[in-house]
Amino acid sequence: MMTVSQIALAALLWPGHAVIWTVPLNWAYAQPWPKPLLRTIRAICGLIIVGLPLAFVALAQSGPWEWMQTPWQACYLFACALLAWMVLPIITVRRWLRKPVAPLIAERSIIRNIAAELPEFPVPPSKARWLTKLPGNDALRVEFSELTLAPPRLPAAWDGLTILHLSDLHLIGTPTQAYFQKVMEHVQTLGTPDLLVITGDLVDTPTHHRWLIRLLHPLRWNYGAFAILGNHDWLFDDRPIRRRLQRLGMHVIGNGMHEMTVRGEPLQILGNEGPWFVPVPDPAKLPHGPFRLLLSHTPDNLPWAKSHHVDLMLSGHNHGGQIRIPGFGPIFVPSRFGRRYDMGTFFEPPTLMHVNRGLSGKTPLRLFCPPQVSWITLRTPAAEGTAS
Repeated sequence: MMTVSQIALAALLWPGHAVIWTVPLNWAYAQPWPKPLLRTIRAICGLIIVGLPLAFVALAQSGPWEWMQTPWQACYLFACALLAWMVLPIITVRRWLRKPVAPLIAERSIIRNIAAELPEFPVPPSKARWLTKLPGNDALRVEFSELTLAPPRLPAAWDGLTILHLSDLHLIGTPTQAYFQKVMEHVQTLGTPDLLVITGDLVDTPTHHRWLIRLLHPLRWNYGAFAILGNHDWLFDDRPIRRRLQRLGMHVIGNGMHEMTVRGEPLQILGNEGPWFVPVPDPAKLPHGPFRLLLSHTPDNLPWAKSHHVDLMLSGHNHGGQIRIPGFGPIFVPSRFGRRYDMGTFFEPPTLMHVNRGLSGKTPLRLFCPPQVSWITLRTPAAEGTAS
């Protein structure tokens, strides 16, 4: 039978055990694998994370308990201890000490309780309804973020250029159309952006693409609107999704490239829907020199962006983890980089990347992680230096 001290030690080792099995789960959800396979992997990892320690405790109650019965067991417990007592604390402290990247000049936001602004609760009777009513659930409270970014190579003529960045609508019926319409009303109050970009995961059923025109048609832009799709769109026939976006006047760039002139300066816009939609574009076919803007559903494509000299990359997909533990951060992030690019702004020269938390999700549960709309104002470094 396990003693109290052994139970306490097991509890202290459990975070390391959880990390060992969360890492492959995060990695798996970054792959273009079928949904049944991903569900199976999630169930297995979840069972091991929660069930295996409980099984050991139950077995230990039936007789004498030895921690180091085999070399493999000893190695595994050592790995759990190393992760729980050294690696996780170091990573957590580094996240606490992480400073805003230099090209992020300013950031402010306001959170609006969209559900409270509607005459009816925007979640129909379903098994998801009780989730949205859990205390602390941020799923129906949207953060409208205004960011000022100064990419190093931004042309002087683009000082003050604005981008409205939307991502991960996950239209599934929960929340309702009325909810998204109210969100779009608030989006319109931000102004008319120079560029509108949408970075994927618009739908979560084969039929909810029918909502797109009604929800997005009020939006306006000055120079162009561009969209790509994501892994949830990949699960269904993507053609009607693309057609409806095109009917709205948007350029569905997909895995493509588009060249345009903005305020007299050339702009190259790239789309990367990989690893779900392939093949990805080959920027080597474009002239080298003009400013490059990349729309990539997943921030996992940052190495690709850096290798192709992308100046500004806009992504979604990770949802900030949806459930964030104060002082620690997210647990599950569907990325092969784990929690590294969960949300926010990152700069790995030459690429400045913003990761939007998305407007919704298939599971309407967010703790300390509200949905997000990003309004980005670009400033040239020279102009920002003069202003400061």
